[in-house]
Amino acid sequence: MGKEKRRRRSRQTRRAEATRSRILTAARTVFSEKGLDLTGIEDITERADVGKGTFYYHFESKEAVINVLVEEMLSGLVALIDENCAESRDLYDLLDKLIGAHIAFFSNRWEDFVLFFQGRSDLALTEGYSGMETPFLGYLERIEALIASVLKAHLPQTVLRRIACAVAGFVSGYYGFAAVASAEEDVDQAFRALRGAMVAGLVRFVQETQSLEKREKEKIENERSADHGGENQGDG
Repeated sequence: MGKEKRRRRSRQTRRAEATRSRILTAARTVFSEKGLDLTGIEDITERADVGKGTFYYHFESKEAVINVLVEEMLSGLVALIDENCAESRDLYDLLDKLIGAHIAFFSNRWEDFVLFFQGRSDLALTEGYSGMETPFLGYLERIEALIASVLKAHLPQTVLRRIACAVAGFVSGYYGFAAVASAEEDVDQAFRALRGAMVAGLVRFVQETQSLEKREKEKIENERSADHGGENQGDG
């Protein structure tokens, strides 16, 4: 009797997991066609061929579905970034591989790119989808940590965040343009040239920022030394 109950429970679990996966797959597809805001729960249930009751059994809201999909998408992207950048030892190589990882990930995943693109845009809204910021911040923090790991000198957190956002924005801009480009345009060829220029520009930005940080630090140290010297003369 116990074994039969376990078998029945196992079958029920598998069916529930399959239904949940079907809902997520349907939502992912519809989001890529209509966008996050215009997609309704009815669109998702119709595409998944399930009732609303079944939807609400698995998810509290459309927002919950979006958060699951965004988290899964960004987890996969970060895993590929880590794999691509594992051997990087200098900034240029790392940035180039960072962009390359994004290209490799999204090249055959239009649905995931729509989530990435619209999710990033949603973060700028005062009334966006709640909870989406957490996986995106984790994604940016991972990029920041990788950049910091190859730098010989310290960079402020704000600068690291700016670079991470620049990488994400560059990829978003490319695929956003590719979606509306005509068939005659060789977008990939143009992007290859832009990719090299982007990496070189970011490297130069880091070098200039580090140089500025060094000068500011030296200035502060010189001022402290001068103040200390003045105090000693006063004591004398």
